[in-house]
Amino acid sequence: MSRHDAAPAPADAVLVVVDGEHLTIDEVVTVARHATRTALSDLPPIRHALRRSRDQVRALTDEETPLYGVTTGFGDSSDRRISAGHARELQARLIRFLGCGTGDAVPPEVARAATLIRANNLARGHSGVRPELIELLLDLLNSGITPLIPAEGSVGASGDLVPLSYLAAAVTGERKVLYRGAVRPAARALEEAGLRPLTLEPKEGLALVNGTAYMTGLAALAVADARRLALLSDVTTALTVEVLRGLTDPFDAFVHDVAKPHPGQVTSAANVRALLRSSGLSTSGPFGSGRTIQDKYSIRCAPHFTGVLWDTVSWVSRWVTIEINSSTDNPLFDHVRGEVWAGGNFAGGHVALAMDTLRTAVASVADLMDRQLALVVDDKFSQGLPPNLVFPLPEGHPGQGLDHGFKGMQLVCSSLTAEALSSAMPLTAFSRSTECHNQDKVSMGATAARRTRDVLALAEKVGVIHLLALCQAADLRGPHRLGTTGLVHGRVRAAVPGVVTDRPMDEDVETVLEMLRSGALLAGLDEIAGGR
Repeated sequence: MSRHDAAPAPADAVLVVVDGEHLTIDEVVTVARHATRTALSDLPPIRHALRRSRDQVRALTDEETPLYGVTTGFGDSSDRRISAGHARELQARLIRFLGCGTGDAVPPEVARAATLIRANNLARGHSGVRPELIELLLDLLNSGITPLIPAEGSVGASGDLVPLSYLAAAVTGERKVLYRGAVRPAARALEEAGLRPLTLEPKEGLALVNGTAYMTGLAALAVADARRLALLSDVTTALTVEVLRGLTDPFDAFVHDVAKPHPGQVTSAANVRALLRSSGLSTSGPFGSGRTIQDKYSIRCAPHFTGVLWDTVSWVSRWVTIEINSSTDNPLFDHVRGEVWAGGNFAGGHVALAMDTLRTAVASVADLMDRQLALVVDDKFSQGLPPNLVFPLPEGHPGQGLDHGFKGMQLVCSSLTAEALSSAMPLTAFSRSTECHNQDKVSMGATAARRTRDVLALAEKVGVIHLLALCQAADLRGPHRLGTTGLVHGRVRAAVPGVVTDRPMDEDVETVLEMLRSGALLAGLDEIAGGR
């Protein structure tokens, strides 16, 4: 599937079962990007928990017991009492006044990830919602109905209130959705898909919007993309070593496994070693004349930077997985003891810090690749490669001197890298007191996650431009002399030709970028190299 639409899932597709406890990042990705079918678990304990917490809400509502967001107003307005007779209308009003998001709609994969995660959060049985509500969320996914969620408008405090209101509106047949490749009124899309909108019961509107599913959906997709970027960085490092006839010694297991065993660093160095296996271009041991005894930092220290990204992906994955499988709204219902708890699980502090850190590690790897490219195109450092990787012409050829090779590509790469680095400022440092100072400490988690997604997109382009230049350099060195990296070179060359004389390369970038994002470019390399 493309990153921009999702067709209805085939009836025989593999099911992702939602039970509130075991949903993985990879499952979120496959539902969001590949339209894998999903269903609510039919295990009796899960259904029992949902029924009991729903019964708690009904009993408290009927008794007109003060219950936040059910028989009271919201946020700073919680001192306002609402009669039981207006409890349903209150949920509809909540969805209505939150319909004020700004910016372009997020890609469908983000909305789908948020929908799946919200269903999983509610399936834990602590939120007081009906199973039918969760099942309708999953029916939206299986039918290819995607809420149009404006990107901007969440402070990540009382959850992603504004973005998630567009998900809640779709469930009730309001606002717009994407369906069968077109923007349609939600009510019409539901009808065409054979689904009925729900009238929200007391607490259900609040349960839908008062959570972290939007920022967590963004975060889950970012984790998957960052993991792929780390592997790409190891591939481009190995190719850089080869085309610059660099040393393999800095990647030896002793340097990393024994002397400084950060797990990500160990992984990155092991990847590079595996990718350089059987290479006829890289070197080891003493040098001949005209060669320095050590390579530049962007080469020999590469595992110390890409390794940081591997390690960041590892711990961020744990945090995001916990968030995916948590109850993140308020109030929460303990159906075992029959108690109601007011808390702050809607605060996205963990997601925010995870995304700020991941974004910094991603920007650093973009800078690493950009620095490697600068060495490859500069004949002062490239160990005999022609300036800007211009394809050599015979002496006296009338076109000699006219071509500029990868000069323009390196300019673009530098621009993208600068933009990525400039976006590394942590959003967690920008908490804003809002909502009449009720939400006086906020996470900015959704903005941090969106910014991380943006930086990842920039870093992917940096990596692709670097890779295209490396393939050109390999053509000049002799691609038959490559090690395992020859697999990637072959895939690139099967899609785009080398540059014999100057031509536009924007379509080359788009072609290889799509190969990267589809998984075709690096398929199988994680097993070959041992990347996590």
